[in-house]
Amino acid sequence: MTSTTAVATERLSVTEKVGYCLGDLAANLIFQTLLTFIAFFYTDVFKLSPNAAATVIFAGGLVGACFNPVMGLIADRTVTRWGKFRPWILWTSVPFGLVAILAFSTPDLGEQGKVIYATLTYVLLMLIYSANNLPYSALSGVLTGSMAERNSLSSYRFVAVMVAQFIIQVLLLPLVLILGNGDKVAGFQNTMIIFAVAGTICFLITFFTTKERIVPTAAQRSSIGQDIRDLLGNRPWVVMLVLTILVFVTLALKGGMYIYYFRSFLDAQALAAFLHDIGFVAFINGLNALLTGIGLTKFLWPEDPATSAFSVFNAIGIVMMIIGIGFSKPLADRFGKRDVYAVALVISTLFMLAFYFYSSTSIGLIFVSQLLHGFFYGITIPLLWAMIADVADYSEWKNNRRATALLFSAMIFGLKAGLSIGGALVALLLSVVGYDAQLATQAPAVADGIRLSVSVYASIPFLLGAACLVFYEIRKSTERTIELELGMRRAAAQA
Repeated sequence: MTSTTAVATERLSVTEKVGYCLGDLAANLIFQTLLTFIAFFYTDVFKLSPNAAATVIFAGGLVGACFNPVMGLIADRTVTRWGKFRPWILWTSVPFGLVAILAFSTPDLGEQGKVIYATLTYVLLMLIYSANNLPYSALSGVLTGSMAERNSLSSYRFVAVMVAQFIIQVLLLPLVLILGNGDKVAGFQNTMIIFAVAGTICFLITFFTTKERIVPTAAQRSSIGQDIRDLLGNRPWVVMLVLTILVFVTLALKGGMYIYYFRSFLDAQALAAFLHDIGFVAFINGLNALLTGIGLTKFLWPEDPATSAFSVFNAIGIVMMIIGIGFSKPLADRFGKRDVYAVALVISTLFMLAFYFYSSTSIGLIFVSQLLHGFFYGITIPLLWAMIADVADYSEWKNNRRATALLFSAMIFGLKAGLSIGGALVALLLSVVGYDAQLATQAPAVADGIRLSVSVYASIPFLLGAACLVFYEIRKSTERTIELELGMRRAAAQA
């Protein structure tokens, strides 16, 4: 595809930005559940062995990842009165929710039957995720040609991501217990039903409130082979692909391992004392006294310290990420996306690496590190996808052809590959160190392996990702040149 028929650098309305970001809220109700709880769900709820869980997550995710380039080619060649990418959000909204419910259901099929069921539903969920989220992500590249507006759109978008992350990482386990009356099996399924309905509504709002403005001219076409050659010759795209894989390996590894970190490494008495000292226990008791005092049922919060502390830990991290997101746009506008991303990623990694040095009773230090890690990582969150949209502009600027969905498909491939590798590593590392879901107390070697996983092992991909950005060519001065020259080309094409 080629030069475009609209300048499309105007400012986006708040309504359109909010409408667009609701699509991220919907997708992340499922994605964040996969990122944080899929290994836990398979090992402790569906009762798969860690080895079987690792196989399902890796193989299923890899199949889904390989579908992304195909979906990118399809989306780039979709022609409807609604555009290329918006209709896919409409078409997949209901199937996405239905498949998510199936993936978190637990039919009694025997050991082998469970593995087959988990594999099929996980693969299907990855495929429908691609068909939905790839066009959704590519849509951000055609709403406007203004890189500053994309920075703003990314900030809106990832506030929505943080809201979904808060719901999943802070409230999911309490919701599971409440909606299942203490039964995690029923609780997960009922929670997914609620998420599916809410997600479908959000996707429909996204469809109706957005508009594709950057539209390739119908007179010029490119072959699949040409699109792929453009892609492989685009060094910023290669860098972003590697970076995306590495980032999501870490996110899946540390995100999936934290629940085990709280249950199997941190001292339960120290956690209970910490929750008491910060006033969390008093807050829950006061809330319940208020509710029962006006004739309502008390709020059912998990009573074990590990679950409560895990939720508080995630909550403060998410709040700090949201604060960090607020600093992202002004810093990127001043210093450029690449440099801000690299520096913030390295600093956030140092606070994650610090977990290696903390004992099982160093609860206060652990929470302080989570605060600082969350803030600096929050700065990077909007920039990743804004940089990918810039890579699509770079490709058009360099080659006079635009294949937005194909470029984004490669990034979704990287996301899924990283998710699959990181998620599989969670289950694999648990298997290697001898984790047994049936035991109330794990062996010291298991606890130490979990500590290494959330600190040293999780830090390595982040640091490698920051190093990759040395080869990323789109600096701040390049951003300005690309935006100016593409704006002139689009104006000429429109004239």
